[in-house]
Amino acid sequence: MHSAVFLIEFGAIILGLGLLGRFAGRLRFSPIPLYLLAGLAFGEGGLLPLGASEEFVAIGAEIGVILLLLMLGLEYTASDLVSNLKTQYPAGLVDFTLNAVPGAIAAFLMGWGPVAAVVLAGVTWISSSGVIAKVMGDLGRLGNRETPVILSVLVLEDLAMAVYLPIITALLAGVGLAAGSVTLAIALGVAGLVLFVAVRYGRLISRFVSSDDPEKLLLVVLGLTLLVAGIAQQLQVSAAVGAFLVGIALSGEVAEGAHTLLSPLRDLFAAVFFVFFGLHTDPSSIPPVLLPALALAVVTALTKIATGYWAAKRAGVGPKGRWRAGGTLVARGEFSIVIAGLAVSAGIEPMMGPLATAYVLILVVVGPLTARFTEPVALRVMALRAARTPAPAGTPERIEAKVDARD
Repeated sequence: MHSAVFLIEFGAIILGLGLLGRFAGRLRFSPIPLYLLAGLAFGEGGLLPLGASEEFVAIGAEIGVILLLLMLGLEYTASDLVSNLKTQYPAGLVDFTLNAVPGAIAAFLMGWGPVAAVVLAGVTWISSSGVIAKVMGDLGRLGNRETPVILSVLVLEDLAMAVYLPIITALLAGVGLAAGSVTLAIALGVAGLVLFVAVRYGRLISRFVSSDDPEKLLLVVLGLTLLVAGIAQQLQVSAAVGAFLVGIALSGEVAEGAHTLLSPLRDLFAAVFFVFFGLHTDPSSIPPVLLPALALAVVTALTKIATGYWAAKRAGVGPKGRWRAGGTLVARGEFSIVIAGLAVSAGIEPMMGPLATAYVLILVVVGPLTARFTEPVALRVMALRAARTPAPAGTPERIEAKVDARD
């Protein structure tokens, strides 16, 4: 009887997620907010709380996080990451300063402790690579001049996760300074070793994993990822970081083949993860944090726009491309929920989950809108200002406007 109830509940969850994803696809926006709302509807304090399938959903959610980070690692080669670190690290520093600091300040203003401040800083810092990639594809901007800048910022954020996740894992576990330093040193050492091995011996690793049979390739890559993720978690590093490093180590045809095979699994378990996060958030706890979440969303949307604008300007992109880069980076999503989920599981701050849910719901909806309309709105405002205070012909403002018209 219990197995029948489990099958009914889990089958209903998967079917519901499929229908929500199809509905979001027709409206051309990310399904993440719908998945979160579904979790809220069927979780604690929701319309119809689930019981029999909750434990399985929890395991599926953990696999979802691992696959999200693995797929991100597959997008980049080790040489690409090293090159990005050398050339774009100033943009990463600006990104961290402008977007992580507001989250930390907000945590202190709400009376939370320093550990919660570090967590909330991560929630507001990291953009959603998945949502942003989809938005750029939908808007036909993959070949634009500002696109490499956007991708560089996202790559630096992904790399930062390899350092950030072990830090918050140690903080949430309540270990001392010495143990936390050892954990971080292990994480950095492992990350550096994997990058070195991937650069020097990436072809050998890919050749070892490679297989012409899709079934064998899927089993080897998935098994290796789960194994490394488990070992990393046992070392108190982070299962997600372990999965990310496995993705980096694979390259070429193996990475492309694994990406194709694992994409459906990633989408399935990632959707389960968002539902699981919603299941553990009481809908009645969201209204008290709605105003702080909205204020934080407004502030960090503006700081992300400033980040993209500065990074694109530094790369020599014209004014139109600068505004497009800034608007595209606004969306938050999977990473913010992953970070907040770690804090919720550790029981650090009961309002962290509701605040992160409301924050992500706002920006995952607003993000595609800012990507599309930041540029025309900004240029319209600048044109109105120029009309009120016209500059003489030949001034830098006029010259920039001419360059802007060709951008």
